[in-house]
Amino acid sequence: MRYFRLLVLGNGISAYGSYLNMVALNVFVYDATGSALAAGLFMAVRLATSVVSGWVSGRLVSVHDRKRLMVGADLCQAVALLSLLLAPEGTRPGLLYVLAVVTGGCSTLSQVALRSSIPEIVGAEHRVRANGLLVTGRSLAMIAGFASSGVVVAQLGYSAAFALDAATFLVSATVLSLLPVRTRAVATDAADGASGSGSGSAKDSGAAPRTARMLLGTAPLLMAMIAIRAVDGLGSSSHNVALPIYSSGLDPEHPATFISQFWATWAIGNIVAQQVIGRITKKTGRTPGERAFALGACVMSAGFIVVFCGLPTVPAVIAALVAGAADGFTEIVYVSRLQTAPDDQRGRLFGLSASAENTGFGLGMLVSGALLETFSPLQVVAAFHGLAIALCAALLLWLVGRGRTAPAPPGEEPARDTPTMTEGRG
Repeated sequence: MRYFRLLVLGNGISAYGSYLNMVALNVFVYDATGSALAAGLFMAVRLATSVVSGWVSGRLVSVHDRKRLMVGADLCQAVALLSLLLAPEGTRPGLLYVLAVVTGGCSTLSQVALRSSIPEIVGAEHRVRANGLLVTGRSLAMIAGFASSGVVVAQLGYSAAFALDAATFLVSATVLSLLPVRTRAVATDAADGASGSGSGSAKDSGAAPRTARMLLGTAPLLMAMIAIRAVDGLGSSSHNVALPIYSSGLDPEHPATFISQFWATWAIGNIVAQQVIGRITKKTGRTPGERAFALGACVMSAGFIVVFCGLPTVPAVIAALVAGAADGFTEIVYVSRLQTAPDDQRGRLFGLSASAENTGFGLGMLVSGALLETFSPLQVVAAFHGLAIALCAALLLWLVGRGRTAPAPPGEEPARDTPTMTEGRG
């Protein structure tokens, strides 16, 4: 695990760059074009690319070296940002949409590749702990990125922000390239080496039928979990869009106050979730299953709804803490569950999941914005998160009716004899 902690650090630095990038670029697009439509189109292109990239990434990580893909994704984003930084003023507006495609596609590819690699990097028995560390690192990076973006842009300017963004991706790529980790199963690596340079297409052509058979064999459960994650994306977009409006209503002169409190508390909840699930797994030797996932998603959605109920600050912050903890818990359980799939099928599963989540989030952004013109933040958030609660309740009833949580996941089988790092696990 000592190497993985360095990977988490590099990934957190990259995530910081992504969140800083998200704010700085959106503001820059509006300043450069003077058009709200152009800013909206930039976000739409980025989201659409993320959706498409989910499908493409699933194929890529199934047949190519995942470590190289992650390093390449970081380098591509760094080069794209530096190109924008060095480009003449008149050409920047056109390059923005190229940058939207690069950042949207590469961030999704990196996420799919990393999630698919966790069981091979740390071992299946340590995947829950590893996922928890990643959730914690990303949560801290999000808070740091959002909190510093305004200061960086206001005090140093866009050029400094873009240079800092590029530097974070270069640091992440360097850290990852130097770590002696393996991201593919031994059998897969051997097969690739035996079949030569032409093995990629043959392997890829057989991967789709295998993935289809796997999905059919686990369809009612696994596809239900992915569907819930897509609806969670709808709910997440609703509270993201509604939060500035709700915060402005609470304190028109200082609308950022409640937003900062909300996200800081949410991040603390994520960290708490990582600690709790780590202790549960260590004590029981078992990974929380599908019932825990459904219950956690219910608590998460209910917490977000309560945040918008007009409560005093302290109860609202407590609700945000609960929502953040449930959010982190649910994500760790969900990702760990998908990681029990065989290595050659895992990439396509995470690609499908990324497309579903990004589709839900993007669609939710559009619909939530339209609904907030007529309805209150509480009504919109309650509607979207209420749908997620209804689906989770249906999944729980179905699981109870079957009298089991799920078949014993492959991730719980005895550890493999082959080490997953060149110098063992630390």
